Amino acid sequence: MKIGIIAITRGGRELGARLGALLSDATILEKGEGEKVADTIAANWQHYDGFICIMATGIVVRAIAPLLGDKLTDPCVVVLDEKGSHAISLLSGHVGGGNALARKVAGLLGGTPVITTASDTLELVALDLWAKEQDLLAPSREKLTALSTLLVNKGELSLYTDVHVSSLPTALKQVNDSLKADFVVSHFTGIGQTIPIFRPRDLVVGIGCNRGTPLVEFDDAINELFNELQLSRASIRNLASIDKKNDEVGLLQLAEDNCWQIDFFDSTTINRLTNLEISFAALKAVGAIGVAEPTALLSAQSNHLLSRKRKWKNVTMAVAQVPFTLSAQAQDQSKT
Repeated sequence: MKIGIIAITRGGRELGARLGALLSDATILEKGEGEKVADTIAANWQHYDGFICIMATGIVVRAIAPLLGDKLTDPCVVVLDEKGSHAISLLSGHVGGGNALARKVAGLLGGTPVITTASDTLELVALDLWAKEQDLLAPSREKLTALSTLLVNKGELSLYTDVHVSSLPTALKQVNDSLKADFVVSHFTGIGQTIPIFRPRDLVVGIGCNRGTPLVEFDDAINELFNELQLSRASIRNLASIDKKNDEVGLLQLAEDNCWQIDFFDSTTINRLTNLEISFAALKAVGAIGVAEPTALLSAQSNHLLSRKRKWKNVTMAVAQVPFTLSAQAQDQSKT
């Protein structure tokens, strides 16, 4: 996290220098001659992940008010008094890391972190932070907000999932029926339109293709395959293919349009896999025992195919599941 430290008084600047020496990722932001605090913050707003402001909270509130955009993209802001007694998490406490930064600063200075988000004060898991740590795609903001409110009001939530669970935050209770759950973690569709669903990024799509296959054929094939399997495209972690396809325009465009990485494997690596049906067409074309199935498995680092190779006119696809485990990480970190 890239942090900017701003102070306006002599005592504040001294504390800022002390804190800057303790934080390897921090920079002291000096005000220019006659420059206002608001101008200094505004000039640096887009260049830092967080700010530590050593001054009165009211000054900071007035300075950042015109800059606020969205809680998912705004940098976090922590306000610190001159003595370092209180570190107030003012903005972007969860996803932005403000609460964690306030705790860290308070710990370094022997002060007290001031956290006002309800989930933290009640020692409940912050669902947005938990989802980020678990590599889950959260539902819409409206559903996530409603779910967080329900958690605060009830003190716990019931969860249904079809992925492995090693542990859960105390406030989350696993149930065996999705109809009895407050929310679901699953890569499957057809669960329901109203229940909030978090999507694990645990699917790899292995792809083989003929030279010059257009983007539309890749897109149509993946849509058809995922509709038939009742899988969500939101759970695709990445694509995979043989290295001889690393310049395939349609395939590269598919990845770029969806922000998917492509893992490429050479034929030697692919041919080391056993217990797969050999494709003599692939052997002749690219010197490998196959493309879609083996590259999906290699990328996922698993032996679990959700879909064997499917063929279309110019495309082959297979889907492998990545080993995926839910844990109580967010709650554990909130107490450090």
